Amino acid sequence: MSKRDYYEVLGISKSASADEIKKAFRKLAVKYHPDKDGGDETKFKEINEAYEVLKDQQKRQRYDQFGHAGVGGAAGGGYSGGGNPFEGFQGFGGNGQGFEFNFGDGGLGDLFGSFFGGGAAHDRGPKRGRDVETHVDLTFEEAVFGTDKKIMVSLDDTCPHCNGSTVEPGHDMKTCDQCKGAGQQMRVMNTMFGAIQQAVACDKCRGSGKIPEVVCSVCRGTGVQHKKQEITINIPAGVDDGATIRLRERGEAIAGGAKGDLYVSLRVKPHKKFTREGDIILSEEHVSMVDAALGTEIDVETVDGPVRMKVPSGTQSGTDFKLSSHGVPHLRGSSRGAHIVSVVVDTPTKLSKKQRELLESFRTTKPGLFG
Repeated sequence: MSKRDYYEVLGISKSASADEIKKAFRKLAVKYHPDKDGGDETKFKEINEAYEVLKDQQKRQRYDQFGHAGVGGAAGGGYSGGGNPFEGFQGFGGNGQGFEFNFGDGGLGDLFGSFFGGGAAHDRGPKRGRDVETHVDLTFEEAVFGTDKKIMVSLDDTCPHCNGSTVEPGHDMKTCDQCKGAGQQMRVMNTMFGAIQQAVACDKCRGSGKIPEVVCSVCRGTGVQHKKQEITINIPAGVDDGATIRLRERGEAIAGGAKGDLYVSLRVKPHKKFTREGDIILSEEHVSMVDAALGTEIDVETVDGPVRMKVPSGTQSGTDFKLSSHGVPHLRGSSRGAHIVSVVVDTPTKLSKKQRELLESFRTTKPGLFG
Protein backbone atom coordinates (compact mmCIF):
# COMPACT_ATOMS: atom_id res chain seq x y z
CA MET A 1 0.00 0.00 0.00
CA SER A 2 1.41 3.40 -1.04
CA LYS A 3 2.03 6.08 1.55
CA ARG A 4 -0.27 9.07 1.79
CA ASP A 5 1.03 12.53 1.02
CA TYR A 6 2.55 13.98 4.21
CA TYR A 7 0.75 17.32 3.78
CA GLU A 8 -2.54 15.44 3.43
CA VAL A 9 -1.74 13.42 6.58
CA LEU A 10 -1.34 16.61 8.64
CA GLY A 11 -4.20 18.38 6.86
CA ILE A 12 -2.08 21.37 5.77
CA SER A 13 -1.16 23.07 2.53
CA LYS A 14 2.25 22.78 0.87
CA SER A 15 2.91 26.42 1.74
CA ALA A 16 2.32 25.87 5.48
CA SER A 17 4.76 27.56 7.83
CA ALA A 18 6.83 25.72 10.46
CA ASP A 19 4.46 26.97 13.17
CA GLU A 20 1.41 25.71 11.25
CA ILE A 21 3.07 22.31 10.80
CA LYS A 22 3.78 22.04 14.53
CA LYS A 23 0.22 23.10 15.48
CA ALA A 24 -1.31 20.58 13.07
CA PHE A 25 0.87 17.79 14.38
CA ARG A 26 0.16 18.68 17.99
CA LYS A 27 -3.61 18.69 17.46
CA LEU A 28 -3.67 15.36 15.60
CA ALA A 29 -1.15 13.66 17.91
CA VAL A 30 -3.26 14.48 20.95
CA LYS A 31 -6.38 13.22 19.16
CA TYR A 32 -4.92 9.89 18.02
CA HIS A 33 -2.32 9.15 20.74
CA PRO A 34 -2.63 5.40 21.57
CA ASP A 35 -2.53 6.08 25.32
CA LYS A 36 -5.75 8.11 25.01
CA ASP A 37 -9.25 6.64 24.86
CA GLY A 38 -10.24 6.43 21.21
CA GLY A 39 -6.61 6.70 20.09
CA ASP A 40 -5.27 5.03 16.97
CA GLU A 41 -1.67 3.77 16.99
CA THR A 42 -1.50 3.35 13.19
CA LYS A 43 -2.66 6.91 12.53
CA PHE A 44 -0.40 8.25 15.28
CA LYS A 45 2.66 6.65 13.66
CA GLU A 46 1.62 8.04 10.26
CA ILE A 47 1.23 11.55 11.75
CA ASN A 48 4.60 11.21 13.51
CA GLU A 49 6.34 10.16 10.29
CA ALA A 50 4.90 13.10 8.35
CA TYR A 51 5.93 15.56 11.06
CA GLU A 52 9.50 14.19 11.27
CA VAL A 53 9.98 15.06 7.59
CA LEU A 54 8.07 18.32 7.27
CA LYS A 55 9.54 19.92 10.43
CA ASP A 56 13.07 19.54 8.96
CA GLN A 57 13.73 22.14 6.27
CA GLN A 58 16.19 19.99 4.30
CA LYS A 59 14.06 16.85 4.45
CA ARG A 60 10.99 18.89 3.49
CA GLN A 61 12.83 20.33 0.49
CA ARG A 62 13.82 16.85 -0.71
CA TYR A 63 10.29 15.56 -0.11
CA ASP A 64 8.81 18.43 -2.14
CA GLN A 65 11.24 17.66 -4.97
CA PHE A 66 11.32 13.85 -4.98
CA GLY A 67 8.37 12.71 -2.86
CA HIS A 68 8.76 9.78 -0.45
CA ALA A 69 11.78 8.53 -2.40
CA GLY A 70 13.69 11.64 -1.33
CA VAL A 71 13.46 10.97 2.40
CA GLY A 72 13.94 7.20 2.50
CA GLY A 73 12.70 5.24 5.52
CA ALA A 74 14.30 7.44 8.17
CA ALA A 75 11.18 9.22 9.26
CA GLY A 76 9.58 6.34 11.09
CA GLY A 77 9.53 5.83 14.83
CA GLY A 78 8.90 8.14 17.72
CA TYR A 79 9.13 11.88 18.04
CA SER A 80 12.69 13.16 18.34
CA GLY A 81 14.24 16.55 18.92
CA GLY A 82 13.40 19.95 17.58
CA GLY A 83 11.50 21.13 20.66
CA ASN A 84 8.65 19.39 22.41
CA PRO A 85 5.28 19.92 20.66
CA PHE A 86 3.54 18.35 23.69
CA GLU A 87 4.86 20.94 26.14
CA GLY A 88 2.01 21.93 28.46
CA PHE A 89 0.09 18.66 27.95
CA GLN A 90 -0.12 15.88 30.52
CA GLY A 91 -1.32 12.31 30.46
CA PHE A 92 -0.42 11.37 26.89
CA GLY A 93 3.36 10.83 27.17
CA GLY A 94 5.12 14.16 26.79
CA ASN A 95 7.70 12.84 24.33
CA GLY A 96 5.12 11.49 21.90
CA GLN A 97 5.90 7.89 22.85
CA GLY A 98 3.52 5.29 24.29
CA PHE A 99 3.97 3.64 27.66
CA GLU A 100 4.44 -0.11 28.02
CA PHE A 101 3.26 -1.89 31.14
CA ASN A 102 4.91 -5.23 31.80
CA PHE A 103 3.39 -7.64 34.32
CA GLY A 104 6.04 -10.31 33.74
CA ASP A 105 9.03 -11.11 35.97
CA GLY A 106 9.07 -8.86 39.00
CA GLY A 107 5.57 -7.51 38.26
CA LEU A 108 2.18 -8.08 39.89
CA GLY A 109 2.12 -11.71 38.75
CA ASP A 110 5.17 -12.53 40.86
CA LEU A 111 3.85 -10.49 43.79
CA PHE A 112 0.61 -12.46 44.08
CA GLY A 113 2.37 -15.68 43.10
CA SER A 114 4.70 -15.37 46.08
CA PHE A 115 1.72 -14.82 48.40
CA PHE A 116 -0.55 -17.55 47.11
CA GLY A 117 1.78 -20.18 45.65
CA GLY A 118 1.30 -19.26 41.97
CA GLY A 119 3.38 -17.77 39.15
CA ALA A 120 7.14 -18.07 39.47
CA ALA A 121 6.92 -20.05 42.71
CA HIS A 122 6.11 -23.23 40.80
CA ASP A 123 9.02 -22.92 38.37
CA ARG A 124 11.07 -26.10 38.60
CA GLY A 125 14.46 -24.46 38.38
CA PRO A 126 16.04 -22.39 35.58
CA LYS A 127 15.01 -23.44 32.07
CA ARG A 128 17.11 -21.12 29.96
CA GLY A 129 20.68 -19.86 29.92
CA ARG A 130 21.74 -16.24 30.18
CA ASP A 131 21.52 -13.94 27.16
CA VAL A 132 24.85 -12.49 26.00
CA GLU A 133 25.49 -9.11 24.39
CA THR A 134 28.39 -8.06 22.17
CA HIS A 135 29.03 -5.65 19.30
CA VAL A 136 30.51 -5.58 15.80
CA ASP A 137 32.09 -2.60 14.02
CA LEU A 138 31.18 -2.13 10.34
CA THR A 139 32.37 0.21 7.62
CA PHE A 140 29.76 2.29 5.81
CA GLU A 141 30.03 0.03 2.75
CA GLU A 142 29.70 -3.18 4.81
CA ALA A 143 26.45 -1.85 6.29
CA VAL A 144 25.15 -0.97 2.82
CA PHE A 145 26.02 -4.21 1.03
CA GLY A 146 26.14 -6.71 3.91
CA THR A 147 28.99 -9.00 4.90
CA ASP A 148 30.02 -11.92 7.10
CA LYS A 149 31.84 -11.10 10.34
CA LYS A 150 33.73 -13.45 12.64
CA ILE A 151 33.67 -12.62 16.34
CA MET A 152 35.13 -14.25 19.45
CA VAL A 153 32.88 -14.70 22.48
CA SER A 154 33.72 -16.07 25.91
CA LEU A 155 30.78 -17.77 27.62
CA ASP A 156 29.45 -20.86 29.39
CA ASP A 157 28.88 -23.58 26.78
CA THR A 158 27.49 -27.11 27.13
CA CYS A 159 30.01 -29.42 28.83
CA PRO A 160 31.38 -31.73 26.10
CA HIS A 161 32.11 -34.53 28.61
CA CYS A 162 28.60 -35.00 30.01
CA ASN A 163 26.74 -33.18 27.21
CA GLY A 164 25.14 -30.91 29.81
CA SER A 165 23.57 -33.72 31.86
CA THR A 166 25.84 -33.01 34.93
CA VAL A 167 26.36 -36.76 35.45
CA GLU A 168 29.60 -38.66 34.81
CA PRO A 169 29.25 -40.82 31.66
CA GLY A 170 28.43 -44.43 32.57
CA HIS A 171 26.29 -43.37 35.54
CA ASP A 172 22.63 -42.36 35.88
CA MET A 173 20.55 -39.75 37.64
CA LYS A 174 18.85 -40.65 40.91
CA THR A 175 15.93 -39.24 42.89
CA CYS A 176 16.83 -36.15 44.89
CA ASP A 177 17.08 -37.10 48.58
CA GLN A 178 16.13 -33.58 49.71
CA CYS A 179 12.79 -33.07 47.92
CA LYS A 180 12.14 -36.80 47.33
CA GLY A 181 11.76 -36.20 43.60
CA ALA A 182 9.10 -33.51 43.92
CA GLY A 183 11.40 -30.75 42.72
CA GLN A 184 9.81 -28.42 45.25
CA GLN A 185 9.90 -27.63 48.93
CA MET A 186 7.38 -25.79 51.07
CA ARG A 187 8.44 -22.60 52.76
CA VAL A 188 6.48 -20.55 55.31
CA MET A 189 6.38 -16.77 54.74
CA ASN A 190 5.16 -14.20 57.24
CA THR A 191 3.17 -11.56 55.34
CA MET A 192 0.58 -8.90 56.05
CA PHE A 193 -2.00 -11.64 55.48
CA GLY A 194 -0.41 -13.88 58.10
CA ALA A 195 1.74 -17.00 57.69
CA ILE A 196 1.49 -18.35 54.14
CA GLN A 197 3.00 -21.51 52.72
CA GLN A 198 4.85 -21.13 49.45
CA ALA A 199 6.19 -23.80 47.11
CA VAL A 200 9.77 -23.09 45.98
CA ALA A 201 12.17 -24.96 43.74
CA CYS A 202 14.46 -27.39 45.55
CA ASP A 203 17.90 -25.83 45.84
CA LYS A 204 19.72 -29.18 45.66
CA CYS A 205 18.29 -30.50 42.38
CA ARG A 206 17.28 -27.03 41.11
CA GLY A 207 13.71 -28.16 40.62
CA SER A 208 14.42 -31.21 38.45
CA GLY A 209 13.75 -33.84 41.13
CA LYS A 210 16.91 -35.68 40.06
CA ILE A 211 20.58 -35.51 41.04
CA PRO A 212 23.62 -37.32 39.57
CA GLU A 213 24.77 -40.60 41.05
CA VAL A 214 28.28 -39.34 40.26
CA VAL A 215 28.81 -35.74 39.19
CA CYS A 216 30.67 -35.02 35.95
CA SER A 217 34.43 -34.96 36.54
CA VAL A 218 34.94 -32.12 34.05
CA CYS A 219 32.21 -29.59 34.86
CA ARG A 220 31.77 -30.70 38.53
CA GLY A 221 28.03 -31.09 38.03
CA THR A 222 27.32 -27.66 36.54
CA GLY A 223 26.64 -29.02 33.05
CA VAL A 224 28.62 -26.19 31.45
CA GLN A 225 32.19 -25.24 30.67
CA HIS A 226 33.48 -21.70 30.14
CA LYS A 227 35.33 -21.30 26.87
CA LYS A 228 36.05 -19.01 23.94
CA GLN A 229 34.48 -19.72 20.59
CA GLU A 230 34.42 -18.13 17.14
CA ILE A 231 31.03 -17.29 15.67
CA THR A 232 30.32 -16.16 12.10
CA ILE A 233 27.56 -13.56 11.81
CA ASN A 234 25.77 -12.84 8.55
CA ILE A 235 25.20 -9.08 8.32
CA PRO A 236 22.31 -8.41 5.88
CA ALA A 237 22.54 -5.58 3.34
CA GLY A 238 20.96 -2.33 4.51
CA VAL A 239 21.54 -2.51 8.26
CA ASP A 240 21.98 0.78 10.10
CA ASP A 241 24.02 1.98 13.04
CA GLY A 242 22.54 0.82 16.34
CA ALA A 243 20.68 -2.16 14.89
CA THR A 244 20.78 -5.44 16.82
CA ILE A 245 20.96 -8.97 15.42
CA ARG A 246 19.59 -11.79 17.59
CA LEU A 247 21.14 -15.24 17.29
CA ARG A 248 18.83 -17.73 18.95
CA GLU A 249 20.39 -20.18 21.40
CA ARG A 250 23.93 -18.89 20.81
CA GLY A 251 24.15 -17.43 24.33
CA GLU A 252 25.16 -19.18 27.54
CA ALA A 253 24.22 -22.78 28.26
CA ILE A 254 22.61 -24.08 31.43
CA ALA A 255 22.17 -27.59 32.79
CA GLY A 256 18.78 -29.05 31.92
CA GLY A 257 17.63 -26.10 29.83
CA ALA A 258 17.97 -24.26 26.54
CA LYS A 259 20.77 -21.88 25.74
CA GLY A 260 20.19 -18.16 25.95
CA ASP A 261 20.40 -15.85 22.93
CA LEU A 262 23.32 -13.82 21.59
CA TYR A 263 22.53 -10.17 20.82
CA VAL A 264 24.98 -8.44 18.47
CA SER A 265 24.83 -4.63 18.36
CA LEU A 266 26.04 -3.07 15.10
CA ARG A 267 28.22 0.05 15.13
CA VAL A 268 28.69 1.66 11.71
CA LYS A 269 31.74 3.89 11.29
CA PRO A 270 31.05 7.30 9.71
CA HIS A 271 32.08 7.81 6.07
CA LYS A 272 34.35 10.67 5.04
CA LYS A 273 32.04 11.69 2.18
CA PHE A 274 28.61 10.07 2.61
CA THR A 275 25.89 10.43 5.20
CA ARG A 276 22.75 8.36 5.47
CA GLU A 277 19.07 8.87 6.21
CA GLY A 278 17.20 5.56 6.14
CA ASP A 279 17.73 4.11 2.67
CA ILE A 280 18.93 7.46 1.25
CA ILE A 281 22.64 8.30 0.83
CA LEU A 282 23.57 12.00 0.81
CA SER A 283 26.70 13.71 -0.50
CA GLU A 284 27.93 17.04 -1.88
CA GLU A 285 29.73 17.85 -5.12
CA HIS A 286 31.44 21.17 -5.86
CA VAL A 287 31.32 22.89 -9.26
CA SER A 288 32.74 26.20 -10.41
CA MET A 289 30.57 29.26 -10.96
CA VAL A 290 31.23 29.05 -14.71
CA ASP A 291 30.30 25.34 -14.93
CA ALA A 292 27.11 26.01 -12.96
CA ALA A 293 26.19 28.85 -15.30
CA LEU A 294 27.05 27.07 -18.57
CA GLY A 295 26.26 23.49 -17.53
CA THR A 296 28.63 20.53 -17.32
CA GLU A 297 28.98 16.84 -16.53
CA ILE A 298 30.79 15.58 -13.43
CA ASP A 299 31.84 12.22 -12.01
CA VAL A 300 30.00 11.61 -8.73
CA GLU A 301 31.42 9.19 -6.17
CA THR A 302 28.83 6.61 -5.02
CA VAL A 303 29.02 3.33 -3.09
CA ASP A 304 28.84 1.62 -6.52
CA GLY A 305 31.76 3.62 -7.92
CA PRO A 306 31.87 6.78 -10.06
CA VAL A 307 28.64 7.78 -11.84
CA ARG A 308 28.47 10.44 -14.57
CA MET A 309 25.93 13.16 -13.71
CA LYS A 310 24.72 16.07 -15.80
CA VAL A 311 24.61 19.53 -14.19
CA PRO A 312 22.24 21.70 -16.27
CA SER A 313 23.09 25.30 -17.12
CA GLY A 314 21.88 27.80 -14.54
CA THR A 315 22.18 25.38 -11.60
CA GLN A 316 22.03 27.16 -8.26
CA SER A 317 24.07 26.27 -5.20
CA GLY A 318 22.15 23.84 -2.96
CA THR A 319 20.24 22.18 -5.82
CA ASP A 320 19.66 18.46 -5.20
CA PHE A 321 19.95 15.77 -7.87
CA LYS A 322 18.73 12.19 -7.44
CA LEU A 323 20.68 9.14 -8.58
CA SER A 324 18.09 6.37 -8.43
CA SER A 325 19.03 2.93 -7.08
CA HIS A 326 22.45 4.03 -5.81
CA GLY A 327 21.35 4.25 -2.17
CA VAL A 328 20.91 1.63 0.56
CA PRO A 329 19.16 -1.70 -0.18
CA HIS A 330 15.84 -2.19 1.58
CA LEU A 331 16.12 -4.78 4.35
CA ARG A 332 12.81 -6.38 3.34
CA GLY A 333 12.99 -6.18 -0.43
CA SER A 334 15.22 -6.23 -3.50
CA SER A 335 15.03 -2.51 -4.37
CA ARG A 336 17.37 0.26 -3.24
CA GLY A 337 16.98 3.84 -2.15
CA ALA A 338 18.41 6.84 -3.98
CA HIS A 339 21.63 8.79 -3.71
CA ILE A 340 20.90 12.51 -3.32
CA VAL A 341 23.69 14.80 -4.57
CA SER A 342 23.66 18.41 -3.38
CA VAL A 343 25.58 20.72 -5.72
CA VAL A 344 27.69 23.47 -4.14
CA VAL A 345 28.64 26.30 -6.49
CA ASP A 346 32.09 27.70 -5.65
CA THR A 347 32.51 31.45 -6.09
CA PRO A 348 36.13 32.46 -6.82
CA THR A 349 37.81 34.61 -4.18
CA LYS A 350 40.87 35.57 -6.23
CA LEU A 351 40.55 36.83 -9.81
CA SER A 352 43.16 37.78 -12.35
CA LYS A 353 42.88 41.16 -14.02
CA LYS A 354 41.59 39.54 -17.20
CA GLN A 355 38.96 37.50 -15.31
CA ARG A 356 37.77 40.58 -13.48
CA GLU A 357 37.47 42.50 -16.74
CA LEU A 358 35.43 39.69 -18.29
CA LEU A 359 33.06 39.55 -15.32
CA GLU A 360 32.69 43.32 -15.27
CA SER A 361 31.90 43.23 -18.96
CA PHE A 362 29.36 40.45 -18.40
CA ARG A 363 27.69 42.38 -15.57
CA THR A 364 27.37 45.38 -17.86
CA THR A 365 25.78 43.37 -20.68
CA LYS A 366 23.58 41.28 -18.35
CA PRO A 367 22.29 43.65 -15.68
CA GLY A 368 20.86 42.06 -12.57
CA LEU A 369 22.65 38.75 -12.92
CA PHE A 370 25.51 39.63 -10.56
CA GLY A 371 23.84 42.16 -8.35
